[in-house]
Amino acid sequence: MIPHSLHSYHPRPPGHARRVRTRLLGTMAVAGLFGAALVAPARAAATADDPPEQIVNGDFANGSTAPWWWTANNPASVVDGRLCADIPGDTANPWDAIVGQSDLPLIAGESYTLSYTATASVPVTITTNVQMAVDPYTTELSEHDQLDATAVPITHTFTAKADNDAAQLAFQVGGSSKAFTLCLDDISLRGGATPPVYTPDTGSPVRVNQVGYLPDGPKDGTFVTGATDPQTWTLKNAAGTAVATGATVPGGTDPTSEQNVQTFDFSSYTTAGDGYTVSIGDQTSEPFTIAKDVYSSLRTDSLAYYYDQRSGIAIDGSIAGAAYARPAGHLDVAPNTGDNHVPCQPGVCDYTLDAAGGWYDAGDQGKYVVNGGISVAELMNTYERTLTAGGVDGTPLGDGKLKVPEKGNGVPDILDEARWELDFLMEMQVPDGQPLAGMAHHKLHDQAWTGLPQAPDTDSQPRLLHSPSTAATLNLAAAGAQCARLFRPYDAAFADRCLTASRKAWAAAKAHPAVYADPNDSTGGGAYSDSNVTDEFYWAASELFITTGDDAYRQEVLTSPLHGHSDAVFPPDGFSWGSTAALGALDLATVPNKLTSDQLATVRAMVTDAADGYARDSQDALYGLPYAPAGNHYVWGSNSQVLNNAVVLGVAGDLTGDTTYRDAVVHALDYILGRNPLNQSYVTGFGERNSHNQHSRIWAHQLNADLPNPPAGTLAGGPDNQLEDPKAQSKLTGCAPAMCYIDDIESYSTNESAINWNAPLAWVASYVDGLSSRKAPCQVTYTAYRWGGGFTTMVTLKNTGSTAISPWQLAWSFADNQKITDRWQADITQSGQNVSAKPASWNGSLSPGASVNFGFNGTSSGQVSDPKTFTMNGGTCTTAK
Repeated sequence: MIPHSLHSYHPRPPGHARRVRTRLLGTMAVAGLFGAALVAPARAAATADDPPEQIVNGDFANGSTAPWWWTANNPASVVDGRLCADIPGDTANPWDAIVGQSDLPLIAGESYTLSYTATASVPVTITTNVQMAVDPYTTELSEHDQLDATAVPITHTFTAKADNDAAQLAFQVGGSSKAFTLCLDDISLRGGATPPVYTPDTGSPVRVNQVGYLPDGPKDGTFVTGATDPQTWTLKNAAGTAVATGATVPGGTDPTSEQNVQTFDFSSYTTAGDGYTVSIGDQTSEPFTIAKDVYSSLRTDSLAYYYDQRSGIAIDGSIAGAAYARPAGHLDVAPNTGDNHVPCQPGVCDYTLDAAGGWYDAGDQGKYVVNGGISVAELMNTYERTLTAGGVDGTPLGDGKLKVPEKGNGVPDILDEARWELDFLMEMQVPDGQPLAGMAHHKLHDQAWTGLPQAPDTDSQPRLLHSPSTAATLNLAAAGAQCARLFRPYDAAFADRCLTASRKAWAAAKAHPAVYADPNDSTGGGAYSDSNVTDEFYWAASELFITTGDDAYRQEVLTSPLHGHSDAVFPPDGFSWGSTAALGALDLATVPNKLTSDQLATVRAMVTDAADGYARDSQDALYGLPYAPAGNHYVWGSNSQVLNNAVVLGVAGDLTGDTTYRDAVVHALDYILGRNPLNQSYVTGFGERNSHNQHSRIWAHQLNADLPNPPAGTLAGGPDNQLEDPKAQSKLTGCAPAMCYIDDIESYSTNESAINWNAPLAWVASYVDGLSSRKAPCQVTYTAYRWGGGFTTMVTLKNTGSTAISPWQLAWSFADNQKITDRWQADITQSGQNVSAKPASWNGSLSPGASVNFGFNGTSSGQVSDPKTFTMNGGTCTTAK
């Protein structure tokens, strides 16, 4: 297989910037018609102590506008010593109104300071660019400045990447729904600046999950400090009263952040409440909640993200929220050319497809089969787990529970959402009678990169189908097979359609096993190239075998070069859109199928072997995350890799009941929600310091105050130390791997949202939200005999269910300082106040109605109490009175 790092991101050029630059070509053509003369007087000579001024007439002292220019719709003049322009309302894009100056010399490697003052009669955000004035219009500086009626000095510093004797300063001031007056003054551009050093604001050095913790789950945090000795931590409630205390554990230097850190554990505290904080010395964490339902809204909102990403349907504000209502995009309604009759790129095909619908992929408005395949599969897996994992409640995913317009139709809402994408995937299949019939087109998107921001319904670009690929075809085969079994109880006709498309796609992929997407096909959309499809064949064969039971598909699974090799199926860095074999193995391990017991054991061993590795990574990490890429090489979308590893851990927990896996899943979510080197919750709307400027053409509040931030539940891509966009390069060069992130709309390589990133977030949120409500078929009788300083305890665990439990694992926490010293008839381990009991060699299986007994001795001092909550294999047992 190709290196996993190449699978882990979807490289796309900075299309938002390219669209802006292309637009400026037309602007320059008319600048001389609608602005002042572009011939500039000689520049003032530089003094020994004063770098030369690059801007001509930046103070407008003589009343002249020369050599400034502007677009036709915003005439400008000097008013009271400032250049003022009337900017029209209801423009769609920043570049629809511009004020600028050209012929600015720049020297490669020189650092420059651009400064100016400005006012706007209504609050607006403008884009300030220093760039080439000719194709390809490369930017040296691109910043977004917020203006209002108060004149505030604005300063930007940048280092030129190339020599340019005729660069251009462009204030892009369009995109506002309201007309306003813009006034500029004291505009200066000088060299000799000190290169800027970006220092992220990381807030408190006490890092916790900013959303909260389950009462009976692990509760951990990390403290950034120069101290090497243990420090005292104090848990305080909302009133500021200390409710628990303990000592931190020195951890040394965290290699992912280059921070010296210590860790702390307050798992023994189980009282529900809001407004908790942890203090160490004079430093205090962000507030958080302890509650059984602390993740219920995260589950719902992470899934609601998909409705907001729908193409081809008007987004209803009563469902999504008023700020997110918008007209349907990419239908055959002007100015859209639409997705109803989409032609191919020249030379690819001579037919059109009706491919309306589906989800917009990420920050752009393209639709990609290989990204849609893994995304819809993980949504279906989130639902299918409620059918296959014991004690999991599917009610929160059911009809009427999620933010979809189809509620009330008798179908689980999560399947209604999945269907929106499944329809699109099947629409991308090459029709019968055509060359490559049965294959799937790789992607569909604009001819050129859409602008930033750009509402889908105002996009006037041609939409084009791109060539079919084997990878896309196998994504369709896999998703269609899974669709067929899950929709069968609700819509047999749709299930049949899914299975027909799946079988046809499989046959086409077998006939054309090496048709790869062009890695250079990245104009207007990401290439998503993948030249090794062994993993897609494994995934598709697995799903078709599970659904149909056909032995031919079983043989495809068993003879795959990946089968039985855990590291090949489950890459150490995490599975992704380009490495999908894990999806097949996870379903083979959990969904009833016709594998023999030995064959099933092989698959399940692959899952648990991978999970063991991820769990070790979590235990070794000073921030607890189950992600340890080789060389700390954080990739584009690293947060999704963390969460996909958590999916594997969750399935392993379902299979074995080992709470080690459960704890690693919880720790992964802790990292995503704030327990990380940046003290950043990467999910919009969750946590005090949450990401809310994700790269998006639709949710672009950072660029246009009239537009919303991303909806709550939107995951940011996360640290990417390859720094694959200009914003990241300008701000983050030299960053430690886990620090290579910035919450800026221009940083598409660290801060994009994507459907295949929110999918594992929704899976993990559903898993963790269900932990407190998950009931296990067990009853515990706990009897302690105490004397001064010691105790003897007998425990009886009874299987109250209708099926055998094998193996079992019972867990609980002491609320005090009880220490176990001797044990019998079980393998009992204690870590702090947390205790885990596993079977001895002879009592690992509990038949229905059967019980197992074990006991232990221990020591204690002061006031002691019996534990109140016991969990077996991730579910809560009842307690005998």
